[in-house]
Amino acid sequence: MTRGLLLFAHGARDARWALPFEAVVQRIRERAPEVPVQLCFLEFMSPDLAEGGRRLAAAGCSRVDVLPLFLGAGGHVRKDLPELLGELAAAHPATQWTLRPAIGEIASVIEAMADASLACLNDPDEPAPDV
Repeated sequence: MTRGLLLFAHGARDARWALPFEAVVQRIRERAPEVPVQLCFLEFMSPDLAEGGRRLAAAGCSRVDVLPLFLGAGGHVRKDLPELLGELAAAHPATQWTLRPAIGEIASVIEAMADASLACLNDPDEPAPDV
């Protein structure tokens, strides 16, 4: 069984917006090169969910975890994403698609954001690190 990872972000008109998400993909590929991973977007950027999912299915993934790269589960995660995921499942029935919680709702991410926020107090003049 090949397990893949489909990261789902909102998208923006400014290509620089995607840099942190692309950095996440790069780190995943460095740490787990055997895991097929695709970054896809709801709007403005490509690939979209259908294309990202198609790529993972074509790579032979029989199970794909879909991780919304959203801080919280608003309308896009609660309404739009399940509908899009249903279409993806219908187009690729041999692949099991599992929707995970929004990344901002995962305890380790909340801890990391709290740590980063508190670190700003230690040196308020230090610029934020590059991604």
